[in-house]
Amino acid sequence: MPEYSVNKVAVTHARKLIREGKVVTKSQWGDAQPDANQENEFLDSHSWTEYSAWHLALVDGATEQTKGRYGFGFGDFDKVHRSGLLACQYRAAEWKHREIEDAATKLLRYLDDQTED
Repeated sequence: MPEYSVNKVAVTHARKLIREGKVVTKSQWGDAQPDANQENEFLDSHSWTEYSAWHLALVDGATEQTKGRYGFGFGDFDKVHRSGLLACQYRAAEWKHREIEDAATKLLRYLDDQTED
């Protein structure tokens, strides 16, 4: 099982997007999550730094500037998806990655606070 550390750049990026209202509060993450082709298209016109900002975790020891370096995606390269954060939280809890689970939980609370009716 890989070891993960929180990607602080991604947490900051997610909070900024949430503040700006760039969120999807209702989606099916299985449908919204970018697939490999969408990731490649994003990387064709964006940097690895921009790509990493969409992933809550860095895989410890993985090679820089590879998709394998980043885990726990939470958005579609345009907006934060609440369902993506829930998926991050669930998967992190399931595999006992406490720091990632905590980061996802805090972002979910922030998103919910910002989008309350």
